[in-house]
Amino acid sequence: MKQTILFDLDDTLIHCNKYFYQVIDRFVEAMMLWFGPDGVTEEAIREKQTEIDIAGIDVLGFKSDHFPQSFLETYRFFTDLTGRRHDTSEENWLWKLGQSVYDQEAEPYPHMQETLDALASSGHELHLYTGGELLIQNRKIERLQLQRYFDNRIYVRRHKNNEALEQIISSGPFDRDHTWMIGNSIRTDVVPALTAGLHAIHMKTAIEWLYNVIEIQVQPRGAFFTLNHLIEVPDTIHGYVHRPSE
Repeated sequence: MKQTILFDLDDTLIHCNKYFYQVIDRFVEAMMLWFGPDGVTEEAIREKQTEIDIAGIDVLGFKSDHFPQSFLETYRFFTDLTGRRHDTSEENWLWKLGQSVYDQEAEPYPHMQETLDALASSGHELHLYTGGELLIQNRKIERLQLQRYFDNRIYVRRHKNNEALEQIISSGPFDRDHTWMIGNSIRTDVVPALTAGLHAIHMKTAIEWLYNVIEIQVQPRGAFFTLNHLIEVPDTIHGYVHRPSE
């Protein structure tokens, strides 16, 4: 039976968070050189940057400038706290460091191509639904030639939430009984899908961004699975679709 399957992009099909963590590590290293002598701890720096970063997402959505801006605001917080002089050259360096995360190559998760090939060859219709800015996300899509799977069925939204997914589903040819959302984020993938009455698959990651971690308080109307590997997706969907009637 043909299914409609929406895939998240970042940390579902391709690596993303690990590049942010690498850049944050460099940020913390620099901050410790500047503020460590005043007693500021690495933990305090990471907590403040995370707090500011998540607050920016809530207001601005997945806007690229919010990440380097979180570096500047964290830097300014600790300069004010310690009485250290603001240095424009340091701020410029931090801004460029934050922006550098968007220059990383798009690296697929293991078995990405085999998974998409298996689903497409089984006759399912594949869609891509991702949060971010159009230029940045399209660059990743083009690097991995993902248009061959998704064609024009690609949705990029700055705010990825219940309302955004519902708008996509309600304005398109989607049968909720046969539509799946697959993604790593409980907040932006799983909960919106369950709220919309879709089937959902949560793809677990080794280390999850704190923003993505929330409690699920929606009762699934259909299927809800948690998987560790992409290659498990086709058999999971086919097993559910073709399960014996009770």
